[in-house]
Amino acid sequence: MVGYLPELLGASSVAADMATLFPGSSIGSAPTKRSGASTRINFLNACLSRAWQAGAAQVPSLEPAAILSKARRKSGVGTATLPDNWLDRLERLTDDLTSHAELTPLGRTIAHGQLVSASANMLGMRRLCERHPQIEEQRILRPIIIVGQMRSGTTRMQRLLACDARFRFTRFQESWNPLPLAATARFFDDRPWRARTALMAARLLNPQFQAIHPTSALAPDEEIGFFNMLMVPAAYEAQWRLPRFVQHCEAMDSAPIYLDFKRILKTIAWLRGGRDERPWILKVPQFGEDLDALLAAFPDARIIHVVRDRNAVVASSASLVSNQMALQSDRVDPQQVGREWSRKVRLRADRTARALAETELPQIEVGYDEMDHDWRGEMARVYEILELPVTEDVERKMGEYLRKSGAANHQHHYDPADFGLSVPGQHLEEAVRPIRRKLIEAKRKVGDRTGAPAL
Repeated sequence: MVGYLPELLGASSVAADMATLFPGSSIGSAPTKRSGASTRINFLNACLSRAWQAGAAQVPSLEPAAILSKARRKSGVGTATLPDNWLDRLERLTDDLTSHAELTPLGRTIAHGQLVSASANMLGMRRLCERHPQIEEQRILRPIIIVGQMRSGTTRMQRLLACDARFRFTRFQESWNPLPLAATARFFDDRPWRARTALMAARLLNPQFQAIHPTSALAPDEEIGFFNMLMVPAAYEAQWRLPRFVQHCEAMDSAPIYLDFKRILKTIAWLRGGRDERPWILKVPQFGEDLDALLAAFPDARIIHVVRDRNAVVASSASLVSNQMALQSDRVDPQQVGREWSRKVRLRADRTARALAETELPQIEVGYDEMDHDWRGEMARVYEILELPVTEDVERKMGEYLRKSGAANHQHHYDPADFGLSVPGQHLEEAVRPIRRKLIEAKRKVGDRTGAPAL
């Protein structure tokens, strides 16, 4: 969710925008209570309000036309067109931002910066693909798709696999800055420098940032920045209240989204140069919502399904989303957040279960607690479906990663009762397993009638 905030007191203030870099983190340490915004956030809001009132800075616009106009100037793309369905999603998103998100001055500035940045990236990506049709020749073969809820251990799985040089992954800088800036592209790739500057600013804004989400410009990271470009709720709904936009996107046909997602991957591969065809590790919680469309775009994928206790997932997600929202709005209702993320977790679990039951692609389920208990044994199981041995070197690197991440682990404290989640519930996978069993049994019966092999 990297954007630019030139409006902030007339200066480039990457730090404020980087406060929303990760939907799963409490950047700015903003608590969820209405009156509990941190002193730092209150100060920024007061400065912005005074600057706007004094005419020293313009109020950032959330009108689609103004966002696109600024994005065209930033990207240097004056003529490229954007699809009607993309423009429709931008309009729905901005409408919810003005009518439901109840943004503070800082929140409005952050939203404006994110949407301008995402739109500029999308314009630049489309122009690059038009000018270089050879990008389509890049091949994404047998990707490793990690599916799981937010806060379920998918990042741990991704980074363990990224220890293996036989796989490739999306770097932090590529997720949030997929293209070099037009002004510098002829001379050097500015993406690592932009990423490092943004990370430094985030750590200045919140000293606990590195403990919450240890990363670096070249580190493996999820592709959530792609979804910002594609105007899909993945990161947006974790920081703003967007009921109509989310409802629309949950009901839409996601197949075109994942064709564009694949094209972004191909573009990044092309920008790297060479003809690297190693399997790509892919991981975003959004995958669980659209898994059927994702698998249609990658029909030779291998699937790692990471699961964790449902109550732990919902409570941790609700806590982090509330903190994220409180950074940008002073009207956050933790109970409403708890209800929404209970619904979202169930929706993703149901859709994931159905897609996994219906696909014949190789898949494995890995439990969060099982990884805590015996990560070597669980990774050996994962490598069986990848049809590769776990080498001594890879196991050593995995162990080093876990030791370092454990030493830097940030304990995330919250009370589930704050989000209306105090009643114990069943394990998420136990809740959806009956659906999956029924679909598998129905599939077997169809196979028996048609002569196709049973599962």
